[in-house]
Amino acid sequence: MTDKNILDIIEKLEKLSVLDALALVKQCEEKWGVSAAAPVAVAQGPAVEAVEKTEFEVLLVGAGEKKIDVMKQVRAITQKDLSSAKEFVEKASEATPSSLGSFPKDQADKIAAELKAVGAAVKVA
Repeated sequence: MTDKNILDIIEKLEKLSVLDALALVKQCEEKWGVSAAAPVAVAQGPAVEAVEKTEFEVLLVGAGEKKIDVMKQVRAITQKDLSSAKEFVEKASEATPSSLGSFPKDQADKIAAELKAVGAAVKVA
């Protein structure tokens, strides 16, 4: 189905009255054996307790002005070779952060602090 066909269908649906739209939904449900009703969560058994997060992901969001220093830190943390560390740092951006991995909270905070100290933009998630 092309975009034009989809847009034509949307235009036709917009022109339906509420009663016609309800009839269309009912017919679609019957034809395909589905339900348009919003799913409802059903509680079964005891409530699941919240699990405390023990691993935190360190994300490099950007290298800043001291890209070489950031590459050295990334290389030390990840044990990557120089070219891999360089590629890793260059790919990192706000839109697509690069993950250095998951670590215990104290270690993740330490790694983030080391990277920030050399000018990198870092998130711990």
